Amino acid sequence: MGRILSIDYGRKRTGLAVTDPLQLIGNGLATVSTSELFHFLEQYIAAESVERIVIGEPWQPNGQPSENLQRVKAFVRRWEKAHPEIPIEPYDERFTSVLAHQAMLDGGLKKKDRQNKALVDEISATILLQDYLTSRRRK
Repeated sequence: MGRILSIDYGRKRTGLAVTDPLQLIGNGLATVSTSELFHFLEQYIAAESVERIVIGEPWQPNGQPSENLQRVKAFVRRWEKAHPEIPIEPYDERFTSVLAHQAMLDGGLKKKDRQNKALVDEISATILLQDYLTSRRRK
């Protein structure tokens, strides 16, 4: 059984999280420059067994697409063409950034740490992955 990797895709930075090999729990992996994401993922899958990728699909709370949705779709198409052996699955990411900020507050992080956007992106990817895992268990 391979890991599941999640992507919180951003215009500048992208947060990543990954499950353990048994796919029980997700943990933050890294935040990388979006321009380096594809290369980072190729290196990661060369070193680790990845069964599937879950990518946050950005929608506004009112159900309208966010400005980042087209960039996410373009990345998905590029991935599917280059790596059809590892499926990439869009997953609704609404409110993950809000939940990440709340988790940071609840965790007692200082204001300076909460302003670290790279940390927010990684936590958002972890929340996305945990939500995905929970939804799979319900099915």
